[in-house]
Amino acid sequence: MKLNFEFDGAMSREVLESYLSRAVTAGELYETTTLRDDLRVIERLGIKFLGRASGIWAMLEDDDIHFAKSRALADAVHAQDPQIILQACIFEIVTLRMNTVKIPAYVFEAFGKPVEDRCFRWDDARMFPVNGDTDVHFPEGQDPGLCGAMPDLNRDEARMWFYYRATKYIDCGYEALHMGQVHLYTAEDRGMKKTYELFGMIRDYAAKHARRHKVLMDAHTHGVSVNGKLLFDYHAMPFTRAPLEDYEGIRLVLVREGFSEGGENPNGWYGEQMPLLMEYDNWGGKMFSDEDLANYSRHHMARWQWWGYDQIGWFANQPEESRNHFIEYTYRWTQVNNPHAFFEMPFRRTLGAAQVEMIRGDNGETGVNGSYQINNKSAGCPMGFGQEDIMKACWDDGNRLREKYANPEHLIRYGCREIYDAETGYKLPEKVVVYGSFQPFVGAAENDSNSEITRMYYIGDNTYTLTVVIPFAGEYDYAVSTYGTLSAVYTAQHHRAESGDGPKAAFTTKRDNSVVRFTFRFMDNKVTAEVAE
Repeated sequence: MKLNFEFDGAMSREVLESYLSRAVTAGELYETTTLRDDLRVIERLGIKFLGRASGIWAMLEDDDIHFAKSRALADAVHAQDPQIILQACIFEIVTLRMNTVKIPAYVFEAFGKPVEDRCFRWDDARMFPVNGDTDVHFPEGQDPGLCGAMPDLNRDEARMWFYYRATKYIDCGYEALHMGQVHLYTAEDRGMKKTYELFGMIRDYAAKHARRHKVLMDAHTHGVSVNGKLLFDYHAMPFTRAPLEDYEGIRLVLVREGFSEGGENPNGWYGEQMPLLMEYDNWGGKMFSDEDLANYSRHHMARWQWWGYDQIGWFANQPEESRNHFIEYTYRWTQVNNPHAFFEMPFRRTLGAAQVEMIRGDNGETGVNGSYQINNKSAGCPMGFGQEDIMKACWDDGNRLREKYANPEHLIRYGCREIYDAETGYKLPEKVVVYGSFQPFVGAAENDSNSEITRMYYIGDNTYTLTVVIPFAGEYDYAVSTYGTLSAVYTAQHHRAESGDGPKAAFTTKRDNSVVRFTFRFMDNKVTAEVAE
């Protein structure tokens, strides 16, 4: 993949994917206390996209202060590398504190309203509850910034608030906006008509005022399309996991998913699948108490979030060796599971209740870090978690696995509907599953011959394939079943089908995080497992 970071106005797919291939989650970087060392890491690794670098959930300070901090960060980053895109967030929450924010005249004018001397109105922006549910995220307390509700983008006040925040970030030098859980706050906007209009207004503002006359927009979605026109430049999603309950420790694996809607991109080009950015998400950190640990079963803890944590909380609380292992695993997993997906590596992320105690790198004393930081531990970043080197190794490895072993782009289309063998006219099976002892390590039940998770893709010429990443070295067995049954099972042992779950073929992964490609050629009944390296 040739990297290209040049644009002004509309962005080509090549440039967009170049940025996403060098993207990190830099949550609330505008509040960092280690900026000098953060800039060192950014330069060392060649980071070009700082996701979530600014944005608020709870509104705990005046907006003028928040935007001044946001601008200072952007100025410092761009002084080092003017090509870098910083992303700000506009989340699915409005707080009572918005009642203290004056509405600028240009916001009224953009919406065709008479200019008024007033503040935003929380009661006019929030979504009202239905079926007795509450719409307030936090109990009302002393600080109005902690009393929040779901915004309603069907209402003018909410759209004006979103527009105001978006334009302020653009003025601060931010060229990307993450729009949170878009399907929640647009629930009353039937067909997202008003949402499309609003986002178009934001893009128009960026075309005139942004650094390079462009703002990228994404949200947690697999895609929003109206008459083939996409709402977002690319899509973003957290990972999906499955716990390894029957194995030592609190291990987990990622589960194949990642569909990204295709259509006409806001930049003017068309694609069957849009680029997808995948990240370790956060929603509170540690989701259980010490009492819970004592009272809940291992099964309960395994199934509750990520072993009782949010995603980044679980990751940060693993030993350093395990963190390095999981970064490489996730990078490789993303490379082969979706040819259009990119791993937004964790650079900085709030840990909430999952804060980590560690020995400081400056004075040797014990400290507590409330944010994950990828930095190697040093005097410049005393409580870094130390994943710089593995991240660099992953990016240095490039896209070779994606280019050679990636699964087909249509992840929800397995192919082979009404396909017949060219020589005999024999109809090929539409559903083919590879199964065996390896399945738990890709998120499926062991020896499940009917699993959709290890269903194979038809790629033409009587051939089916599936690529997976096996996180741990070892020997595993496998076989292939058609239509999920055990009445005709195929193995690498010989070309004849067998009945029942008999002896299987085996493959060996000599290193952790090995890529394995299964291939099944129907009619010839040839089954193989290629361990790539």
